[in-house]
Amino acid sequence: MANTTGIKHCGRQKGTPNKLTKEIRTVLKDLIYKELDEIKEHLDSLEPKQRIELVIKLIPYVLPKVESISHNTNVPLDFGFNSEIV
Repeated sequence: MANTTGIKHCGRQKGTPNKLTKEIRTVLKDLIYKELDEIKEHLDSLEPKQRIELVIKLIPYVLPKVESISHNTNVPLDFGFNSEIV
């Protein structure tokens, strides 16, 4: 029968980190750091077309995405400073 009371009777306490997830993240982080040390050699071994494709795929992880800004023509601009002439 399912527990419909909303009270936990077993399992991890709320806020307790999952040990397996922590271990997997540690292993993956170490693997990525090793690959970053060798990325120059990996890029040099690729054909120019493959190298450009890989760099294009990696750019979103390094540079923030640029979003366009629009302006309504009937709304006055507000630059955040007082426009009074002293």
